[in-house]
Amino acid sequence: MGSKTENDDQMESLSFYEDTENLKKLCNFLLSGEGPSLREALLMEKRVLYLKGEKLVNFLFEPKKGTKWPKTLPRFKSRQEAIVVCKEMCKLQFILRCEKQGKGELGMMRNRDFDESGYFTWVYQGDKTVSHLMTAALVVGFFCCVCFQMWPTFLRVFVWYLAVSLLLFIFALVGSRAFLFLCVWIIGFDLWFLPNLFDEQLGFYDSFKPIISCERTRPGQFPYRIGVGVAFFSFCYWAITQPSEFDGFVTAQGDFVKDLYAGTLLSDMSQEDKENIDKPKMQSLEDLLKDLDSSENEDMRKEKEVDEEGELDSLLDNLIDEEEDIDEDEE
Repeated sequence: MGSKTENDDQMESLSFYEDTENLKKLCNFLLSGEGPSLREALLMEKRVLYLKGEKLVNFLFEPKKGTKWPKTLPRFKSRQEAIVVCKEMCKLQFILRCEKQGKGELGMMRNRDFDESGYFTWVYQGDKTVSHLMTAALVVGFFCCVCFQMWPTFLRVFVWYLAVSLLLFIFALVGSRAFLFLCVWIIGFDLWFLPNLFDEQLGFYDSFKPIISCERTRPGQFPYRIGVGVAFFSFCYWAITQPSEFDGFVTAQGDFVKDLYAGTLLSDMSQEDKENIDKPKMQSLEDLLKDLDSSENEDMRKEKEVDEEGELDSLLDNLIDEEEDIDEDEE
């Protein structure tokens, strides 16, 4: 009787997941935070989530401790039952079999059957409500950015300060990572704080793992470490022996940051030009009238010069004629 009851339970759970809607509920649970851990990779230049088939079967049969299994979904009584449901997900193309081609890269496979030793990417996207809301928020944010000139002054100042602060934080983070690496690299170790921070093949959370990595430097770098060490300690010696110059350097950096926050780095540009930097360059009516008057005055001046030159020429001609007449009379 016990065996018959177990078989009935197994058949009941399998018949439950034969319904596509119930299978979608299971997929929504697997893609939630309670599901198995997933990794990110690139498949045909598209970022996807994937996991190994064995890991999926193990989670369906024996979920990890603390997992809150939905009460509306029946539990799996055996691994074979979980494998049957995984095959059904492959058949409906909720998951797609692929193969590893390198670090963070996957490739397509002709064999689409489920196998515990294979890797599978999630094709099923689940409920699109959150995705649609995020798309709408992106469109609204784009229009808000386009209408930046219409924002109230306090909001524009806040966004400016926030952007400058974020930029300075990124530069400070990159500079501190490089400085920490340089100090430790001189003594023979490669120490990186957040080593995967700029790895484009990793997801957001994986970019912050591990926090610190430390390895010995490769052989053959000793001369370079000596040269960099001499240059570094020479700079430190200069900063100690020339405090006035170093203080001036620090003061200049502080003034630069103040000008950056105040938006006065381009001090040679007038305030009117800054406000009208995006406006088309069109002359006002007053400027046009001034240009017209100046052009008329220029024409009159030129005509006056021509008339004066003509009078001078006529005077010279008269003088020449008078001299000729005087010469004739004397003869």
